[in-house]
Amino acid sequence: MFLLRRLLWMAGTLWLVFTISFFLMRGIPGGPFSSDQKTHPLILERLEQKYGLSEPVLVQYGRTLKDLVLHGDFGPSFKLLDYSVNDLLAQGLPRSLALGAVALLIALGLGVTAGVVSALRRGGLLDRSLMLLATMGIALPNFVIASVLILIFVIQIPLLPAAGWGSYRYLILPAICLGAPFAAYVARLTRTGMLDVLGQDWIRTARAKGLSDRRVVLTHALRGGLLPVASYLGPAVAGILTGSLVIEKIFAIPGIGTYFVQSALNRDYTLSMGCVLLYTALVSSMNLLVDISYTILDPRVELDG
Repeated sequence: MFLLRRLLWMAGTLWLVFTISFFLMRGIPGGPFSSDQKTHPLILERLEQKYGLSEPVLVQYGRTLKDLVLHGDFGPSFKLLDYSVNDLLAQGLPRSLALGAVALLIALGLGVTAGVVSALRRGGLLDRSLMLLATMGIALPNFVIASVLILIFVIQIPLLPAAGWGSYRYLILPAICLGAPFAAYVARLTRTGMLDVLGQDWIRTARAKGLSDRRVVLTHALRGGLLPVASYLGPAVAGILTGSLVIEKIFAIPGIGTYFVQSALNRDYTLSMGCVLLYTALVSSMNLLVDISYTILDPRVELDG
């Protein structure tokens, strides 16, 4: 029942986002074929007829929604000729997912490690140093981090490429820039969760039984200490997806973020709609996975409850 309710909720969310986005796009003055250079009215009329923009807005809405629901077809791109929106999303999605997945792994790897070490060394120099770095990571936007890393590892020490897409070397800098601010949040949340768990009676009981500190931390405390991190994963994925718009533009990565920016600048209705709905579906799916992960980390949590 829980899964069915969530799927219905996701479907309703997608429909609502589609409806709001559709009418907002049509309500903005101008159109995809408006430009600084004056277009002959006959040419403009033919273009609007070709793409169905001459029809009433409600007719366009019904036709677009029908094609999307029945066929999963967003239609052709208005600006990138000879490409459909589905083709562009299929090209850009693997690159954006690769960037987001590596950034999330960096955020979790660095954040959880720093948080656990900081909690175990509470009040010490290492704790204060790690939390200072975490505060700096939260305060600095990812485009500032990108500028610094490009200056160091591209210009001063030419170890990595500055932009583009190819081998894994092209993924290192943008993934670090995208994941670093979220690693800072994860570190602080992990530290808070670990400090709360380490003070529980059952942790003292585990130590009284003679278990090593390493086993107590990794086997018992870490599982409960990661609950705040699991709660943050949904917003973190949303932030990584939206943050990739800037990072993909800076590092010239041909992913969904780059197509999204181009579609907004070009008023490409269909491509913008495809990117918006894709981001919405990804965020909703990740929120569902986060809820399911709660039952793995804490068996006392019941989804139906």
